[in-house]
Amino acid sequence: MSDRLRTVLGPLDLSAPLLTAAGCGGSGRELAQFFELSKLGAFVTPSVTLRPRAGRPTPRVAEAPSALLTAMGLPGPGIEGFLDRDLPWLAEQDVPVVVSLAGDSAEEFGELAARLRGAPGVAAIEVNVACPNVEDRGRMFSRHPRSAASVVRAARAGAAPGTPVLAKLAPDAADLANVALACVDAGADGLTLINTVEGMAIDTTTLRPTLTGVSGGLSGPAIRPIALRCVYQVHAALPDVPIVGVGGVTSGLDALEFLLAGASAVAVGTTLFHDPGAVPRILRELEEALAARRLGRVADAVGLAHKPAGYVPPLAGIDVPPPAAPAEPELKETLP
Repeated sequence: MSDRLRTVLGPLDLSAPLLTAAGCGGSGRELAQFFELSKLGAFVTPSVTLRPRAGRPTPRVAEAPSALLTAMGLPGPGIEGFLDRDLPWLAEQDVPVVVSLAGDSAEEFGELAARLRGAPGVAAIEVNVACPNVEDRGRMFSRHPRSAASVVRAARAGAAPGTPVLAKLAPDAADLANVALACVDAGADGLTLINTVEGMAIDTTTLRPTLTGVSGGLSGPAIRPIALRCVYQVHAALPDVPIVGVGGVTSGLDALEFLLAGASAVAVGTTLFHDPGAVPRILRELEEALAARRLGRVADAVGLAHKPAGYVPPLAGIDVPPPAAPAEPELKETLP
């Protein structure tokens, strides 16, 4: 992997800035059929719950313009099944593993984080703060600074010392920067922005909601402008906090936009459902885009959109070819 693509996400030193988004890479075995997982900066697991879950009944997926609408209900084997079957396999794949956690209460997040202590291959924990809080009439933790902080604090207390904790936030908080600050104050080492946007679809044949869960999470290219706005705003408020940008990444230029907005790494999600081999292509396109803009490394692009016009980042010792010299004007002989 080129040194140009190395990036730092808090205490994590990643060989590439591209991750999978939680739930979009399966257990990892599915993607490994299309490319070596070691090409990723990190593999993010589906959200792991305390007990096995079957998820919502079908239909739980619907297409939307330039997007996908899902209401899966977090299906999965539970923490015991994950530790017995999925994590040991991932630990052998030469890729950092970020374990996504989901719970109905702050206490469940703490218990899940504690169950990961000593488990092989866990590079970091991502807490899905967009889960519904059953103790607060089902409202999502991420909508309120205090409830979001309670989840991060519980996970931080349960996790092994030194294990980074990322907080994954939804975009529909009244003041997202304030929620992000509360999570950082509670012990988050970084943030993942954003989770899906709440939406719905109605079947005009049955005249009823398309999804059995009525509403679901909207993902894909349609939400990229929202995700970029969130990353930009939070980076402006908390410039020293590492951010993973998520939302509609389909190309290297999409990934570059997130870096420029302030993300230190980028996760690809919905694209993997129709192009499971997209990761090597996106990395190649990103490296070419950095070189074309004379950016020596990923860090030179992070937050560049916040800099004043005319700012030129240092090249940091990376060999970047100089721009071609202008052609000499052709001299034409004039007759006397």
